[in-house]
Formats: sequence, structure tokens, C-alpha cells
Amino acid sequence: MIALSIRQPWAWHILHSGKDIENRDWPTRFRGRVLIHASKGVTRAEYEVGQDPLWASGGPTIELPPFEQLERGGIVGSVEIVDCVAVSASPWFFGRFGFVLRDPKPLPFIPWKGQLGFFEIPDSAMRIT
Repeated sequence: MIALSIRQPWAWHILHSGKDIENRDWPTRFRGRVLIHASKGVTRAEYEVGQDPLWASGGPTIELPPFEQLERGGIVGSVEIVDCVAVSASPWFFGRFGFVLRDPKPLPFIPWKGQLGFFEIPDSAMRIT
């Protein structure tokens, strides 16, 4: 299955707090379900920004898990990519391109090394029942 690495806390926000856009500097024509790989690295500064990412839109404050409890370095869920846009009204959009997301599904954590761009994870590696 195809996967995409996303830094925390943004991977968590996709799965748990309605983040409906993944910002990228590059477009994609891919449509369909992808695995969300939570990147291994996250800084305290990224975590702090992720504490209240919707401040600019007046959205609700979002309660993240403690820094040490954010899962990193593996598969944490899946989501459908349904479009790629250059303009969006979503409060999560701030990039050059936005992958429009829907139907997030958290999964049990599976350790896995991430890669840049989309990458393949063999079905045999997934322990999804």
C-alpha cells in the first residue's frame, strides 16, 4: 500500500482533529487511500505550534497528547486523498499545494522507516485485521 510521511503533530491532527488538508510544495495526481506514516523527528517548537494550529481562524483550541506520547517513526493510520488544490478555504491550508483529505482512520502503531514522497509498504508488513 502507498504511504506518506507526515511530521507530528500534523499526522495526529489528520487522524483526530479534522485536519483536512496536507500542505506540500509539490502537486499529486494520486487519488485514493494512503497510509499515514508519522515521521520520527518532531521538535518542541513544532509541537507548540501544533497545540493551537487554528488560532488564525478563531477555531477551537486542540488538546494534543503529551509530547513524549506522540507516536513517531511508524504507521499510525490511513486517509483518502480526494483532490490536490492550489487554493482552499480550509483553515489548515497554507501551502503551495494541498492534498484534500477525507475519512481518516487511526490504526495500531506499526514501526516503519519513512521516506520522502509517496512510498510503498508491502501488504505483508501490515497487521491490520
